[in-house]
Amino acid sequence: MKEITTDILVLGSGGAGLLAALHAKQAAPDLSVTIAVKGLLGKCGCTRMVQGGYNVALAPTDSTERHFMDTLNGGKWLNNQDVAWTLVEQAQVRIRELENVYGCFFDRNADGTVHQKAFAGQTFDRTVHRGDLTGIEIISRLAEQTWATGVDRLEEHRAVALIRNESGDALAGVLMIDIRSGEYVFCRARAVMLGTGGGPTMYKYHTPSGDKSCDGLAMALAAGLALRDMEMVQFHPTGLLAGEHTRMTGTVLEEGLRGAGGYLFNGDGERFMERYDERGERATRDIVSRGIFSEIQAGRATPNGGAYIYMAHLGPDKVRAQFKGMVKRCADCGFDLAGERVEVIPTAHYMMGGVVFDERCFTSLPGLFVAGEDAGGVHGANRLGGNGVANSTVFGGIAGDTMAAWVDRAAPLAEPSQAELEAAVAHCERPFQHSSESLQPIREALYDLMWEKVGIAREETAMHAALDELDVLAGRLRGVGVDASSRAYNVTWHDWLNLASLITVSRAITEAALARRESRGAHFRSDFPEMDEDQAKTFTVVRAEGERLVAGREPVQYTRLMPGESLLVEDATADEPMPLADAPGPGTSTA
Repeated sequence: MKEITTDILVLGSGGAGLLAALHAKQAAPDLSVTIAVKGLLGKCGCTRMVQGGYNVALAPTDSTERHFMDTLNGGKWLNNQDVAWTLVEQAQVRIRELENVYGCFFDRNADGTVHQKAFAGQTFDRTVHRGDLTGIEIISRLAEQTWATGVDRLEEHRAVALIRNESGDALAGVLMIDIRSGEYVFCRARAVMLGTGGGPTMYKYHTPSGDKSCDGLAMALAAGLALRDMEMVQFHPTGLLAGEHTRMTGTVLEEGLRGAGGYLFNGDGERFMERYDERGERATRDIVSRGIFSEIQAGRATPNGGAYIYMAHLGPDKVRAQFKGMVKRCADCGFDLAGERVEVIPTAHYMMGGVVFDERCFTSLPGLFVAGEDAGGVHGANRLGGNGVANSTVFGGIAGDTMAAWVDRAAPLAEPSQAELEAAVAHCERPFQHSSESLQPIREALYDLMWEKVGIAREETAMHAALDELDVLAGRLRGVGVDASSRAYNVTWHDWLNLASLITVSRAITEAALARRESRGAHFRSDFPEMDEDQAKTFTVVRAEGERLVAGREPVQYTRLMPGESLLVEDATADEPMPLADAPGPGTSTA
């Protein structure tokens, strides 16, 4: 086993990982900072896939307080209020930093101010963007800066286990696999940031790329950390429905389409969203997803089993100009988004749940920090579109600053637990002990199981059955082998490891969903369809106890506001939030 050392190790190169590395290096230039990434830096990660934009209160008639209230209301008051406040407050700092320090450029109004567009679930048009390719702009500029600042890179290195010290009370480092050679690499570090992203690719329809497999959450569970809000899986309402056996099915048609005034029709040609919410298509993602799902269940689906999105009434030329990326994506699949109806279906998009952490990015394991989609509590029961990339960049920067201040170079590097290293290697070696078989039947069974039994609508009997079936799938996976002729770029081996992580995290989702016996935000129980205010006062927590995952509940800490209270006491619209359709237009920014 190869061994390397670094002061700070960042796992993941999305917005959280890149900002963490840049901030840490800037705050403490003498520290060694290393990024390890499953793919190539600047070319992978969920942030790069962000289309819509970045929520931030910039306009004079908007406010931090309004953004905070929208975030709490969208999250159904399950949010960790301290981290939610940090998000909305520091987003204003980070957006200016992204543009003025790192060179990102966002769309402008005619007078040169930053353009902010409408996103659903908000009382103000506050989404900063670069056309509909915002993530590529952010990641491209951050990657350039990372290459120029002396940050060490371990590209095509997959993290497989967080390794504690011999006494188990602190982190010693991370076991990785060099994908290019198949060699095990142990990276000893004084501080590690977990920023691998979520990626609910255990569902039949999903937006992230196939390499996103919730590895960080699986590693955190194995290392004894608690995960909160794991039942809260966000389904984006408008995943492209391009037919069977194409990876384009499930990829997102961004929320700005609905924010700009796009219509949703069922298979009978009816606009239906006002049956489910007075905001119609501009309701939050959970409501729109359930609306589409309800139409499908009622037999009013489109030919391929979804709904239609329609933009032509806004003017085809305007749609082509405003949503170039989305128009091209549809055209590549043979559809005309600017002029015709396009079929869509809800698609698993984002994990609101994650590792329990605080506003400084500390976790309960000394030496381990977390940011981005691996962190839980920021969004509560539902993430507002546009709050995701803000979350990653805000807390990534904070984590970098925190680690740089926390690391003590005078302290010796911790000795790793040999037992944990040996167990982690044994887990990774398991598929080489069996004859090679196809993993596709297990993957397809997991897709169907999670979509049908722990998907948009959930019910107790089905979820208990899901747990039993997940045990069966885990057993099947343990008995499946992969080709051992070469470990270099052994894609099947890494598919096996992906499925192991996904099955573990699927169990966590199901246990948490069983524990929340009500419907709230992204979590809908058909057997408990109403919200329960007693259950609103607690969040779910999942921990590993031996081979089992156990869900418990802990009280929500109302550190700033009690449910029903508002910070908008001076605002005439505070008690009756402004409808999105009447919200002020693009505001002024000094970014």
